[in-house]
Amino acid sequence: MDRKFYIVCGHYGCGKSNFSINLALELAEKGRKVIMMDLDLVNPYFLSSAYSEMLEEKGIKVIAPMFANSNVETPGLPAEMNLVFETDCDVVMDVGGDDAGSVVLGRFHEQLANTDYEMIYLINHYRNLTMTPEETAQVLREIEAASRCKASAVVANSHLKQETTWETVQSAIPYAKETAKELNLPLKAVTIPSYLAKDDRVKTEMNKEDVNWYPVEIYVKAPWE
Repeated sequence: MDRKFYIVCGHYGCGKSNFSINLALELAEKGRKVIMMDLDLVNPYFLSSAYSEMLEEKGIKVIAPMFANSNVETPGLPAEMNLVFETDCDVVMDVGGDDAGSVVLGRFHEQLANTDYEMIYLINHYRNLTMTPEETAQVLREIEAASRCKASAVVANSHLKQETTWETVQSAIPYAKETAKELNLPLKAVTIPSYLAKDDRVKTEMNKEDVNWYPVEIYVKAPWE
């Protein structure tokens, strides 16, 4: 079986849910069968499962915490989450922030050990506690300890939400490279909002950078946005 598990982890507010949605949609567009697995039991405001209708219209099955997007304070994990290991689908796992959110992932570490999984560490230079490579590396060590899984790649997702500019993204590239070096992991990609990537001036500047670019659509927004 050539299916793959993609685990998206990182610090609170780094953009995991939005990146996970983009990744799931990309896989589906390539003709893959995809399951989006929402494992965030910590932050009720940024659940990838909140976009389940849009994802399911694209043929992506969504498995979410029980009572997600409701007023229940402590959602639980449905039994069908264990069934993802018995399918032939690619699985995108959107993990809760930091070590607290990654504890849930630890429940599946034995099953994951028998799969071809890629654990993507998403980083954002502009989030508190991950502003330096050293701080960012420490957060990953805590995530790995809690999840009992090992990261295999870094993806830079440095942004300032709606205030993100080309300069915002470009100035964070050295930080991303240094963080990947600190962790001895490959810098798999640097994300950029699609609306910036379509700008002719930005395209010219992007070509000057020695990184793999990954344009992302902005789907996830806070309730007050």
